[in-house]
Amino acid sequence: MKLIETDAFLKKLELREFPQPEIVQLRYPLLLCHGFGALVSVIKPSPMHETCMFLRQHGVMAFAPNIVPYAKIETRSQQWSQKIVQLCDRYGFEKMNIVAHSMSGLDMRYAISRSDVYQRVASLTTVATPHRGTSLAELVLNTPEKVREKLVEAFDWFGNSIYPKSESDAVGAVRQLTREYVRTTFNPENPDRENITYFSYSASAGKGTNQPLNALYRYQNQHLYENEGPNDSFVSEKSAVWGKHLGTVPLSHLEQIKLGLSKDRVQIFEKFWYRVAGNLSDNGF
Repeated sequence: MKLIETDAFLKKLELREFPQPEIVQLRYPLLLCHGFGALVSVIKPSPMHETCMFLRQHGVMAFAPNIVPYAKIETRSQQWSQKIVQLCDRYGFEKMNIVAHSMSGLDMRYAISRSDVYQRVASLTTVATPHRGTSLAELVLNTPEKVREKLVEAFDWFGNSIYPKSESDAVGAVRQLTREYVRTTFNPENPDRENITYFSYSASAGKGTNQPLNALYRYQNQHLYENEGPNDSFVSEKSAVWGKHLGTVPLSHLEQIKLGLSKDRVQIFEKFWYRVAGNLSDNGF
């Protein structure tokens, strides 16, 4: 009996030939773009920092810079373009793969459609981007005027404090996230480039799914569900589909950037982001 127990113990200690993380080989480096807001920046270097560090563990040359958190698409897209040019010039990159979370997917679609930066973009992958807007933006804009003014004032003050390089415009950004604006103005005026490959992932949790959701986001999750169907508490599944849709992620909007993610769901987060990089590798990017 003791011999059997010893054998079982030694079996657990058996050395793996390659215990290091699997390497994902990409042709082009990866730029991770963050969405609207900056509250998360209080507790981490940048909203996409942990995602970036996870991908670097797998051999991916990834970058996750900060830009103005509360501003209109035109302003944010210009800053992302500057980051791309800066990184390409600094490291000699020919092009970069762009992976954009939430609003930054609209920023990058604008940049690719409207400027020469598309020449330095190999692919665009959007994650939970409101490609058809979000009724959550309309909910915010329909709050009592005095309440809305105080919220906007607070967001702009905070944004200007932590990113003084560019003036914040929270209400202008929110107006550009409404369903009417994105569908009737943004999409028609910003067509896709024929020579750029577009991938997208949607996400859902809470109402209509079997995925848990932080109680703080149940009201907006319910509101979105009633107006648009299953969602991740910020963006609906349907709104997030663009280009080649690669599936729906079982994570809430903030869990996707590892905020409020419980230990038992870390594996879902890691599996998803490994999948994002793997898809680019499989497609020669």
